[in-house]
Amino acid sequence: MKIRVIDFETTGTPDDEVKAICEVGYTDLTDDWVVHDPVGFLVNPGHPIPPETRAVHHISDADVADAVTPTHALKVLMDGMVDGDAFAAHNAAFEQAFFGGGNYPWICTYKCAQHLFPDAPRHTNQVLRYWLGGLNDQLDQSKAMPPHRAAPDSYVTAHILSRLVFASNVPELIRLTTAPVLLKKVTFGKHRGSLWQNLPADYLQWIAYKSDLGPDEKHTARHYLGGR
Repeated sequence: MKIRVIDFETTGTPDDEVKAICEVGYTDLTDDWVVHDPVGFLVNPGHPIPPETRAVHHISDADVADAVTPTHALKVLMDGMVDGDAFAAHNAAFEQAFFGGGNYPWICTYKCAQHLFPDAPRHTNQVLRYWLGGLNDQLDQSKAMPPHRAAPDSYVTAHILSRLVFASNVPELIRLTTAPVLLKKVTFGKHRGSLWQNLPADYLQWIAYKSDLGPDEKHTARHYLGGR
């Protein structure tokens, strides 16, 4: 099988009214668990790139003036995909807002890292790059830099995915991608930095049944309430 790890640079977030892809990167991880060379190319989004997003990736309107269309770019991502393959991305929900990936399953390396590497200080691909022992030393730095560009980020994420595969297996990673995460530390509010297991029961009750927090927070609160 092949897992195609993708990364997009865009002109906006999925919640923005105007947004499109302005760069595509992908790196294939094949079933011998070899990370292949990254592929990247610019995309003409069809509208100006706002300064807020240009400040992240530094891609200009002039850079993309003669680039391919988003429709063409997404067709390229499907080239060579066969039954049994999968797509992956770090925070896959972001990429999926721009590209559905047909009927192929997805692996979210961010969610899977939260499940399998709960002690990491953060779960961004750049933090995991340095936190996972020896991973950065395995990278060809000419392919891994600079960050916040599509091809290098896909290459780093593919190496993180290889660690996740060895820690688990592909079917389990696909399952974990949509499974709620049992969180370790609180990242919000008056108990920020505390362990979830040490939160007062009344606060857990509020999170689980009255708050507008996300499914991971609600799942974690219910988990620790169940043990009391």
